[in-house]
Amino acid sequence: MGETRKRGRKPKAPASTTETMDFQYTSASNATQTDYVAAQNDVFSAANDSVPTAAAAAKNDANNPAPARRGRGRPRKSEVGHMEDTEPHAAASPERRPYQNGAVVLEHPPQPVAKWESVAARVMPAMDAVVKVFCVHTEPNYSLPWQRKRQYSSSSSGFIIGGKRVLTNAHSVEHYTQVKLKKRGSDTKYLATVLAIGTECDIAMLTVSDDEFWEGVSPVEFGDLPALQDAVTVVGYPIGGDTISVTSGVVSRIEILSYVHGSTELLGLQIDAAINSGNSGGPAFNDKGNCVGIAFQSLKHEDAENIGYVIPTPVIMHFIQDYEKNGAYTGFPILGVEWQKMENPDLRLAMGMKSDQKGVRIRRIEPTAPESHLLKPSDVILSFDGVKVANDGTVPFRHGERIGFSYLVSQKYTGDTALVKVLRDSKILEFDIKLATHKRLIPAHTSGTPPSYYIIAGFVFTAVTVPYLRSEYGKDYEFDAPVKLLDKHLHAMAESTDEQLLVISQVLVADINIGYEDIVNTQVLAFNGKPVKNLKSLANMVDNCNDEYLRFDLEYQQL
Repeated sequence: MGETRKRGRKPKAPASTTETMDFQYTSASNATQTDYVAAQNDVFSAANDSVPTAAAAAKNDANNPAPARRGRGRPRKSEVGHMEDTEPHAAASPERRPYQNGAVVLEHPPQPVAKWESVAARVMPAMDAVVKVFCVHTEPNYSLPWQRKRQYSSSSSGFIIGGKRVLTNAHSVEHYTQVKLKKRGSDTKYLATVLAIGTECDIAMLTVSDDEFWEGVSPVEFGDLPALQDAVTVVGYPIGGDTISVTSGVVSRIEILSYVHGSTELLGLQIDAAINSGNSGGPAFNDKGNCVGIAFQSLKHEDAENIGYVIPTPVIMHFIQDYEKNGAYTGFPILGVEWQKMENPDLRLAMGMKSDQKGVRIRRIEPTAPESHLLKPSDVILSFDGVKVANDGTVPFRHGERIGFSYLVSQKYTGDTALVKVLRDSKILEFDIKLATHKRLIPAHTSGTPPSYYIIAGFVFTAVTVPYLRSEYGKDYEFDAPVKLLDKHLHAMAESTDEQLLVISQVLVADINIGYEDIVNTQVLAFNGKPVKNLKSLANMVDNCNDEYLRFDLEYQQL
């Protein structure tokens, strides 16, 4: 992909995002705390808002060989074992049972497919369910919160599922003003309604009220979580093309992955199929024609090639079932603790652990988490819902694989309870803990709501969010923002659910504030001697103030 970013058409280039992957080009090199950061790799979302130049199109053709060559050649490599032919025949509609780690297992495997059929041929019937998504976005201007930025357009991919619904990426319809869908081979764009946007998992659900849109299209069927080296075919509309594009590859890694748009860590698939701008929201099919994921971001780094990422079916099904269960998207819960590995033998002895006990030590507990009155720092988490946690924080996943125990937490729904077994003072205790969503002091996203602000005497007060930091300091805000704000962003915890970090973002010059013009992004600590909790409480205190002066106490003892 070229370095031309969607921000190029906007007045302020530094506003390009890192964590929120504006469906265009998004860098995660600063947004995550994984080894991607150490390598300063850039993770990009995949969508597009313009027709490519001839050079870009030529580059795309060079990077994406003809589907016939890769689609037919690569999958055969995975069929050497002839697994399909050795499996017994089964009923037309196989039974499914849940796998202990959230995947789905077939009780009776499907009928074998002749090995001479190519993956592309098996995927072909499902391709008609792939649609092109056109979106007009109008983003808030976080630096000037009373304004909005100039609207812009994007195109991405999506696919039809049961219940007259369409899935795509959340960053494909972020800050949407209008969304339209176009079916394969059609010349008509249909107005769509956004039903739910899951920012954490980067999935959005749409629907179309026009019955004509649903005629002659069969919804996509979901498959199981694939294994390593399983063939996958990514279908979508990359680089703004009007015809469907197919790239194929294999699953190269399954792990807890950093989701750039949502700033969360969930299960993800790494594949070696090309994922480019515009592929966002497109389905990834297995060799049986079932959807096993949604393309959503790729790794762009000088030392890496053809590394794309796919949202797997356990995460997709969690999103769909969450919406069906609650009528809205409620999010992925977290345990609300920071933990430390217990790999050091002396540390385990000091914590009173026996030789056969394994677990992780709790460092801190979020004050807003439901378990804050049950768990304590230095408790050792031994198991979660009956699954033992290892000293490095992993749990058994599938045969020969381990995965971070946060995966077990992410399989739960908001409001669910979990049985947590801990070691405290050499005693084993069990707690039923209610799981809730994450409440950050500095939110990673605003869930589509415009920013709040308050102006008095030319002082512009606003709450700090990650989009605000990105707007003020650009995509490298984690290097350029003030150290105190970054410390709060990375390490501070909210003491209550309504707590906000307030700053004076700027001073609009007037006679009343002469001498204060240089105050920029300085935290507000108190008003007339009373601590400031959030923007609403500050506005109420100022409105009800009868004192002679309005006294604002700022950090660094500024007044």
